[in-house]
Parts: sequence; structure tokens; C-alpha cells
Amino acid sequence: MTNEQYYELIIPYRDALNLLMARLDVLNHSIYSTDMPKPIHNTQSRIKTKQSIEGKLQRKGMNGSVVCAKENLRDIAGIRVICYFVQDVELLADNLKGQGDLITIQERDYITNPKPNGYRSYHLILGIPVYYMERTEYYPVEVQIRTIAMDFWASMEHRICYKQERKDKEEIQATLKQYAQVLNGMEEGFRSLNEEEKGRSK
Repeated sequence: MTNEQYYELIIPYRDALNLLMARLDVLNHSIYSTDMPKPIHNTQSRIKTKQSIEGKLQRKGMNGSVVCAKENLRDIAGIRVICYFVQDVELLADNLKGQGDLITIQERDYITNPKPNGYRSYHLILGIPVYYMERTEYYPVEVQIRTIAMDFWASMEHRICYKQERKDKEEIQATLKQYAQVLNGMEEGFRSLNEEEKGRSK
């Protein structure tokens, strides 16, 4: 894949990304009533680099062509949405899946069913319609929705373990799972405090 082919490849994925970011902004200020805090703490978005696309295709045993990328990769465009509490994650995910013009391609709930190391997040791959003069095409965007506590854990796990072959892998995984449980308990405590405050303000 040449640089020119890469830049041409990502144009519609960037368009789909921008469209979904705008949709998330609308949901953020409309999903709750105006007197309630917004569910989204922040959002992060990215388009995979040429090197990342080619590396992933190579790991799949495929060549790094544009055709292979379009046919086999669903995470060229990605958004990470950081919410405050699990209830916010669930409500946002339900609203996204309920959007009539979006297609739910894949759904993985790692909050209800965490990974063995403690990783928790809600993953969606959504087909986003990109409208052209004479046609409409759907492009996949990967969406990861998680709480602040889940994002903190995931960021630390990535820093400690990413692309590292550790001899103490099983011990590290057990420790990470323990930390995930501690953070989950802290998050529940903050949620309770938040619910108490909402009750007083009514």
C-alpha cells in the first residue's frame, strides 16, 4: 500500500468517524434531562496508521493491500467513549444501537463478562452511513465505551503489558484482576454517593 493509497483509503473512514462523533455529542446533551449531568466524561478518536493497518493484516496472514484492509478490518476508525458510571455506559450503548440509520455489526460486553485479567469495557462495531452524490456506503467504526475507572485500569495494563513477554505473566494477571476488582468497588462507592446527592437535590 502506497502512502497515496493509504490517504485515499482513510477518507471515508474519517468521514464516518466525524459523523459518529457528532451523533455522540447530540446524545451527550440529550440523553438525560437538562438538569442532570451529562453521561460522557470525554471522547477519544483515531484512524489507524498505515503501519498499524499493514501490521495487523500481516498478523492475519494477508497482504497489506487496500482491498484486504477494506474487506478484513473493522477497526480502521475507532472511538473511545469515557463515561462516569456503568449505567451511563449501558444507556449510551442502548441509544447507539437504537439509532435507526446505524447498523450494529458486532457487540461484545466485557462489563457483564470481563476478560480473565479483569479488563472491562463495552465494544460495538457500528456501520455508519456516508452519503455521496449518487450512493450511500456504510463504513465500520469501532466504539469502546467504558467508565473512568475502567479506562484507568486499561491504560495502566497497556503501559505495563503491551508487547512485553513477561516471565511473571500469570502473577501479573492475577494482580491486575485484583486491581480491577478494587477499582470496581471504588466506582460503586462513588455511584452510591452520586445517587445520594441526586436524591437530596430532588
